[in-house]
Amino acid sequence: MQFDRRHAIQGIAKQLYGYAVSLCADATLAEDLSQETIARAIAASRAPKDRAAFRAWLFRILRNAFIDHTRRQGRLVSLEVNDVADAAEDRHANGPAVFNDRMIDALTVRIAFQRLQATQREIIGLVDVVGFSYVEVADLLEIPIGTVMSRLSRARAALAHAVTDTNIVPMPQRIGQRTR
Repeated sequence: MQFDRRHAIQGIAKQLYGYAVSLCADATLAEDLSQETIARAIAASRAPKDRAAFRAWLFRILRNAFIDHTRRQGRLVSLEVNDVADAAEDRHANGPAVFNDRMIDALTVRIAFQRLQATQREIIGLVDVVGFSYVEVADLLEIPIGTVMSRLSRARAALAHAVTDTNIVPMPQRIGQRTR
């Protein structure tokens, strides 16, 4: 069976978008970068025939497109809080209290994620969002696997610190008040 490039792209388009968001922290720009990546991949005269190599190739195209965009802008892309209603379906199923808790959690993590340095967002995006293995990330970024592991560890620690370093303070419980 012959390798179908378009079918393979469709299978990982959401992962490309997720990685783009982790790079630039901007939903609109992430969509543009994803589209540019897909267009470049379809237009390319040669592409890897192996699925794993093709997948890594697409993510490298996306990373290069982001770098090109950043260079054209002459500065880093500004960080914005994007849509945080990922748990909208839960709103009706589990009631407003569960929805509000999930929305606050999602917003807290997204804000903390956006505070990270671009290299920290990138490594978390590749491993935790997209699901690449350490070996795949090392190959994609052209760095040793040990560097991937240490960067990921520092990035996760920075994210945990950023989440706990918010200005959201839990309300004190009144005596006799039940928690949810």
